[in-house]
Amino acid sequence: MRTLLLTTLMCLSLWGDAHIFVYHRFGESLHSSTNTSIKVLKKHFEYFKTHGYKVVSLDRLNRALKNGDSIPDKWVVLSIDDSYKSFYENGLELFKEYSYPFTLFVYVEATEKRYGDFMSWEQIRESSKYGEIALHSYAHHHMVGMSERENISDTQKSYDIFQSKMGYAPDYYAYPYGEYSDKTEKIIKNFHFKLIMNQNAGAVNRYSNPYDLDRIALTGDVNLKAKLHIKVLKSKWIEPKNYPKDGYLKRIHAKIATSIQRAQYYISGYGWNYIKVNGGDINITVNKKLKFSRNRLFLKSGNYQSSIILVKN
Repeated sequence: MRTLLLTTLMCLSLWGDAHIFVYHRFGESLHSSTNTSIKVLKKHFEYFKTHGYKVVSLDRLNRALKNGDSIPDKWVVLSIDDSYKSFYENGLELFKEYSYPFTLFVYVEATEKRYGDFMSWEQIRESSKYGEIALHSYAHHHMVGMSERENISDTQKSYDIFQSKMGYAPDYYAYPYGEYSDKTEKIIKNFHFKLIMNQNAGAVNRYSNPYDLDRIALTGDVNLKAKLHIKVLKSKWIEPKNYPKDGYLKRIHAKIATSIQRAQYYISGYGWNYIKVNGGDINITVNKKLKFSRNRLFLKSGNYQSSIILVKN
């Protein structure tokens, strides 16, 4: 069994696995759930520097995906969601000090209406000298629970304002809260973004879907080394696709590599469970009542993992 697992993982490792990380606030102790202290941020940057990681722009990753190029394991992409003022006031200086590129995803309504906690357009334009600026919706609603018309209207409004204020169209989009469905993905793709980000905890390789890129949140003092060891588990989720109407998750059905014979699955609030895999087919009855309005499901084999988020409408 051990020999088979090692052989499987060696086969899966024939391509590299880069990582896209997402930050939110910087140096704001009052908001611990979304905050990264400057001390911890510097520790992250030093780790990248001393362990041979190369922080690349999202544009560089996009070109590699577009061309089908190999993506090195040592590539890291850094993104910041929501355009909180603390990035400009506390975090930006460290990015400049290390010359690390970033992509800032703008919560347009907050900036447009000058909410006190968020960057101004002037600060965003100043930040664009050092990194890329992208789109994070207009009103930052839970898109999965919105109608098609509402999602189109929100995205169009944010797109138009962004283009007016920045002087160019946004190339990249990040879902609010990292939440999406097949329906929302189709809507956002119609705006012709080059890349679309979720917030599933995973990695990126040359075969990743550019319209469904995983990002790992770095909030607080996380185990960065462990996050960097996450690899892409190539998978196709068949069931579930959406949050079940009755709140009960009845089945998990997915396809993974046929060489994997044992894996683990995880449901928020229920922990990890081992399962046997038959010919790459995971098809198990779980019958679990989902405990939260926002639930994560993981499949894992060694360091290789795939995940989705189920959000109650």
